[in-house]
Amino acid sequence: MLHLRVITPESRSTEVVDLLSAEAGVTHLAVLPGAARQPQGDLILCDVVRESADRVLRELRRIGVDTSGGIAAEDIELTISAAADRAADRAPGSGADAVVWDEIAAKTGEQTELSGTYLVLIVVATMIAGIGVLLDQPILIVGAMVVGPEFGPLAALCVALLRRRLGVIGRSVQALVVGFLAAMVATVLSTWALTAAGLVSREMLLAERPLTDFIWRPDALSWVVGLLAGVAGMLSLTSKKSGSLVGVLISVTTVPAAANVAVAAAYGVWHEAGGSALQLVINLGAIVLAGLLTLVVQQLWWWNLARRSRRPAAG
Repeated sequence: MLHLRVITPESRSTEVVDLLSAEAGVTHLAVLPGAARQPQGDLILCDVVRESADRVLRELRRIGVDTSGGIAAEDIELTISAAADRAADRAPGSGADAVVWDEIAAKTGEQTELSGTYLVLIVVATMIAGIGVLLDQPILIVGAMVVGPEFGPLAALCVALLRRRLGVIGRSVQALVVGFLAAMVATVLSTWALTAAGLVSREMLLAERPLTDFIWRPDALSWVVGLLAGVAGMLSLTSKKSGSLVGVLISVTTVPAAANVAVAAAYGVWHEAGGSALQLVINLGAIVLAGLLTLVVQQLWWWNLARRSRRPAAG
């Protein structure tokens, strides 16, 4: 359930209250006339079940509440109320499957910022993975996958493509391109430094690495895994199942592939660098495609569910 805090001019307050009162998934409605100061207006509070939240937010924006006043939403961890139970029963669909598009757009939009933290995380993750491929250590590869922050921009790209937001698309692509390029350059430099220190060598890359050679030998399963990871990742994001997202991060080889590109390039092993680059492209493409298709299916599902719920009962 979400708690909504709506500020609206006094002249629009009745319209907003009527809209919220007519929605089956809204409960705990309260109106505080003249309570808002910035911007000035009435303060309207209510709780809305997640399966109705997207429709409520869309209608509030349709009548201009976001421009003439303001809308804030926050998750409610615990609600003990018979009225809330009735609202959940009346609303169509399941709250566990509900998608709140404004929430997803806001959450993923934050992931497109090319911040210092993002760059440090992707550089550190790629350097860890670079050492992991030389040592043929899956533990280091898994650790690098978890540390890597690249799924944020990938998810933002999927949402932006669906909603046709060119600005977010550009920022997402920039974060991915700049992030991976910076990470690979840093990994090349770190590989040279470790080699000079005698800690690693070119022979380690050329040796048999049965536990990690999949990183630079893409096949049809690389595409399949990327698709499955894209579906699982988007579902974990839209359904707020953050625990599932860790498993998604571990299942894709974006950061390890970028690391192997860098290490192979540092030693001039170009066939392996090329294979790793192809693995990286396959994973990125599969995740975006699967994530976008997952969002499309979810959108069509909820549109159909909402349309059926508005049909008059037979008889």
